[in-house]
Amino acid sequence: MRWGIVAASLLAAACIPKSEAPIREAGKPEAARPDRTALLCHAELRKDEIGFRALPDRSFSGGCSALGAVQLTEIGTPVTNLGAMTCPAARQFARWTREAVQPAAQQWLKAPIKRIESLGTYSCRPVNGVPGAKLSEHGRANAVDIGAFVLEDGRRITVEEGWNGEDEDVRRFLRAVHQAGCRRFGVTLGPDANGYHRDHLHFDMGAGPYCR
Repeated sequence: MRWGIVAASLLAAACIPKSEAPIREAGKPEAARPDRTALLCHAELRKDEIGFRALPDRSFSGGCSALGAVQLTEIGTPVTNLGAMTCPAARQFARWTREAVQPAAQQWLKAPIKRIESLGTYSCRPVNGVPGAKLSEHGRANAVDIGAFVLEDGRRITVEEGWNGEDEDVRRFLRAVHQAGCRRFGVTLGPDANGYHRDHLHFDMGAGPYCR
C-alpha cells in the first residue's frame, strides 16, 4: 500500500507542467524570458550586424511600458539620444539609416551623414502631448523622432529649417528619407502632418500604414 501511494504521487507530479518562469536570485528583480518573437528579432539584428543590448521588460503607471525593448549601440552611423525601443522599431530604424539615409545624403547632399540627431524614443505621454489623447507609441517605446542630420562636411540639416527651405537639394533629401520611412514603419509623420511635427520626423511601429 505504501509503495502504491508513492507511485501515485510520482505519477501525479509528472503530469504537472513545469513552470517556464526563470528562477531569480535572492535580492534581484525577476527578469522576463524573451519570447520567441523577440528572439527572432534579435537574430535579425545580429544577421544585419547591428549592435544592440536587450533591456529588461518594464511597465510604468499610465499604461506606459518598454516591453521586448533593446538599445541600439552600433548601426554604422552615430545617433544621439537613443533610448529603449521595441526590437522591431529598432530593426527598422537601423535599416532606414543604412538603406535610405546614407544613400539619400550621397545623392542629394553629396556628402555622407556624420551624425543623426534624435529627439528621443521612449516617453510616457499622450499623442502630441495633448492631455486626454490616447497613449503615444512613444509610451510603448515603439517610436523615434529625428530632428537633424550632421554631414561630414560640417553642414547641419534640420527638419524645421530644411523642409520648406530655399535649398532644393535639402528639401529633396528630407522628403526622400521621409518617404523611405513610410515604406519601413507603420506610421510616418513629418511637417506636412501637423504643427506638432514641424521640427521632426516621427516613425513608429503602431497601427498603419499611415504616411503624412
